[in-house]
Amino acid sequence: FRELWTPMIGTVTCWPSQLSLASTFDVASMATFAEALGGEFKRKGANAILGPTLDLVRSPHGGRSFESLAGEDPYLGSKMAREYVKGVQSQGIFTVAKHWIFYNQETNRMGRTGIHANSIVDEQTAFELYYPPWEAAIDAGLSAVMCSYNKIEGVPACSSGKYLKGILKGKL
Repeated sequence: FRELWTPMIGTVTCWPSQLSLASTFDVASMATFAEALGGEFKRKGANAILGPTLDLVRSPHGGRSFESLAGEDPYLGSKMAREYVKGVQSQGIFTVAKHWIFYNQETNRMGRTGIHANSIVDEQTAFELYYPPWEAAIDAGLSAVMCSYNKIEGVPACSSGKYLKGILKGKL
């Protein structure tokens, strides 16, 4: 919620970034944070939250790295994702994890410059590094998933049957 809407002025909480919270390695703090965040969204009449962000941070230059629960550690991301999903959803707010999958840069993410970011990741790396936070979020009862903006193996992420149906729905 932003203070651009007059009724929201004075009601907005400044939460810590997910990456800074995850860097504490304190799953109990993540649970407390998620419950409080879900509670604020509920009191304001929301049904959903666009989070958690489960992007694995492979470069510190990513413009949205601060949003990630995983940082560069898939094990940490798995532990934090589970608590985030359970905590927010305990307040009746559904979670929408983002950005499925291999989203590591903002530059040329949507191809507006004629160049479109294209991620190519081998299967072993995908299962060992990228998928664990997603699997944990799904196991915790994640409600929905938002696609990433990049292409994967030349196909827009939101059009990739291999990754949407095959991996996300079929294997995770």
